[in-house]
Amino acid sequence: MFKTRLRALLHPLPGLLLLASTLMAPGLQAKEAPPAAERWQQTLSEARGQTVYFNAWGGSPEINAYLQWASAEIQRQYGVKLVQVKVDDIAQSVSQLLANQQAGKKSGSPIDLLWVNGENFKALKDKQLLGAPFTGDLPNMALVDQQLPVNQDFTVPVEGLEAPWGIGQLNLMVNEEEVGTPPTSAAALLAWAQTHPGRFTYPKPPQFHGSSFLKQILLELTPDPTHLYQEATDAEFERLSAPLWAWLDALHPALWRKGKLFPAGAAETKQLLDDGELAMAISFNPSEAQSSVQNGTLPPGVKAIAMAKGALTNSHFLAIPFNANARASALVVANFLLSPAAQARKADVAVWGDPSVLRRDALPKGTAPALRFKALAEPHPSWQLRLEAAWAARYGH
Repeated sequence: MFKTRLRALLHPLPGLLLLASTLMAPGLQAKEAPPAAERWQQTLSEARGQTVYFNAWGGSPEINAYLQWASAEIQRQYGVKLVQVKVDDIAQSVSQLLANQQAGKKSGSPIDLLWVNGENFKALKDKQLLGAPFTGDLPNMALVDQQLPVNQDFTVPVEGLEAPWGIGQLNLMVNEEEVGTPPTSAAALLAWAQTHPGRFTYPKPPQFHGSSFLKQILLELTPDPTHLYQEATDAEFERLSAPLWAWLDALHPALWRKGKLFPAGAAETKQLLDDGELAMAISFNPSEAQSSVQNGTLPPGVKAIAMAKGALTNSHFLAIPFNANARASALVVANFLLSPAAQARKADVAVWGDPSVLRRDALPKGTAPALRFKALAEPHPSWQLRLEAAWAARYGH
């Protein structure tokens, strides 16, 4: 009787069947229901009827369409309404939460869930803008592949304050019909750009893809990256970033618009590639080239190419702010987005192509692997902040 009842309760929750099987020991009585399962049932009850305002980057039609699908499924399965609040930069949301904190607004936040990583997570954590650790409350966290970079975020310990959602790897989307031998090193990229002036560029930092490109090249040009994984000091930053500025000084005259103007973001750069103005564009999704070719937003000859030394790699996460208005439903949304069904759909190149963070045995057969390229870990967040400031001082016309 207990088995039947427990299965009925857990059936709508993707990923909980694994939990249910471990709980149904011989002779277990209904009154002995484990606290974790009871707490999750209470969360589901509390969440029903709530609305989750999810602050997420809104610059990709594919991602927006995926979240529309997720919203419909979450409403159908759990009676929770998911509203995507589209933002250009999640740093805007961090600033909003900081203003809430300074004003003493301890509840009723217009933000219930954030798509975040890197320096924004560090800022949220350092300024105590996140609620209590929550990943231990999510049944589907048991399915996450702990071999992936999910326990640290740009070297900062996660400590249950954000749930992994996907994996990113920096790559070049290259039109191989124009680029016969795609460059796989900083030196080769510079040489190609100088030979083909105006056919390459990168988004303007601090836009995510632009800042990521700076870090990729910094890693390329740093023989011993040990110091990049520690808090940056004035002396170390000046010493290790010097080759990067020299490289950029040589590159910029050969860029699109001669480096006098930079695209505002990845979407604009991708459009320039599709229009034929560029031969290469930067992506942080190893499946984006394939997905875009498949859906007709990039030419058939475009392929994803990574640096031979390795691709800058990180996880992106979901976080709940300290004053979330709908914490219970935010937990339900995060758990759904970690479900095998949601993760497999997200990884489908015909949908989004964002790699899953779940173990391969937890996913449907045929789901693409998380890592396509050799991985280079993200430097400490302090390096990104300094790189962005120094870039703006040098080139931010």
